[in-house]
Amino acid sequence: MRRLDRRGAIRFVDIEQAEPAACPLDRGELLARFHASENGRLLSGAQAFAAMWRAIPMFRPLGLAFRSPLASALLEPLYRAFLRARPALQTLARRLERP
Repeated sequence: MRRLDRRGAIRFVDIEQAEPAACPLDRGELLARFHASENGRLLSGAQAFAAMWRAIPMFRPLGLAFRSPLASALLEPLYRAFLRARPALQTLARRLERP
């Protein structure tokens, strides 16, 4: 997503490197789910992804589509499924990166 954010609209924060005072939530909670801030609101999970998509022109229509509560409610179970699959996906990605 960093590469797609050519306008620099998103400020990515590595929570493991951030100062504890800069964390609005418990560090464990921040590491467990994706978070984003949009217009002063802290968003989590599927809503945070939709906010990130809205900031990237290529994905903006998708982000706008998932702004509604109904669409967000449909996306959240998919996000939770992704969280369960994430460790296996990370392992696979590491294996594919090796020469």
